Amino acid sequence: MIVRLAREQDFPAFLGLAAQVEQWFGPMAGDSGFQSAVDKHIRRSTALVAVSSGSDVLGGLLFGAKTPIYHVHWLVVSEEERGKGAGRALMAEATRRFVRSPGSIEMVTFGADHPGAVASGARVFYERLGFAPAEAADPGPEGGSRQIYRRAVT
Repeated sequence: MIVRLAREQDFPAFLGLAAQVEQWFGPMAGDSGFQSAVDKHIRRSTALVAVSSGSDVLGGLLFGAKTPIYHVHWLVVSEEERGKGAGRALMAEATRRFVRSPGSIEMVTFGADHPGAVASGARVFYERLGFAPAEAADPGPEGGSRQIYRRAVT
């Protein structure tokens, strides 16, 4: 597996990944706002993909690279690849490529009471990477609770 900047031809793979998690996040793949965000991140070189040796996209990440508070706008690994290191590799490359200290990295993920909190493994994933739960965030489009996760960069 390698992690690289996303290219225009990776756009359909982002939509495919989005379709796999719509049960937790609400409609995205067909949403023009989501499509625009993916396109913008690809053009700004702030989108990364993890690809297999056969060039299949295993996961994708959209990153906000503005100091001092960096934002993981979106991170999804394909259902078949979860737990195999693609998410960790995407986060490591985003940190290496985009983050300068001091500052912090933040993302919004499921609140503890959201059904996707356990099923997706997102909260445990971020905690294993050194992120800590912080304040509550606005509910997701499907109405579920959300929480900010934050990690200091020194």
